Amino acid sequence: MSHFSTIKTKIKDRKALLQALMLMGHPVLVDETLKNPSNHEHEEVNVQIAIGKDIGFRWNKVTESYELVTDLQTWDQPVPVERFLDQVAQQYAIEAISAAARDEGFEVESQELNNTDQSVEMVVTRWV
Repeated sequence: MSHFSTIKTKIKDRKALLQALMLMGHPVLVDETLKNPSNHEHEEVNVQIAIGKDIGFRWNKVTESYELVTDLQTWDQPVPVERFLDQVAQQYAIEAISAAARDEGFEVESQELNNTDQSVEMVVTRWV
């Protein structure tokens, strides 16, 4: 039987999460209910990825972070869930770092992906 699973993340900033998902090409909805048609299970989520009815992120008050909520048995995305989370985490980190740099008066000059190890190099500058 199919059911929702919860996967912990270190994602804490909702704005950066929303921006990351949108930059990855995923339309998002906020404060929605995931529905599992096979067993009529429902899960409230703060951020839903509008590419299906069973992928979202829910705020965990205890860990003070978002957790992925999805049905692993019906996962039908082009990449495995672990790779999807890696991609989200990387784009989230880029967004969070960029926002923090801007808050401190820096400007992101460049951002480059290293295709060998998938790392991202960012250059930020600030006039003093």
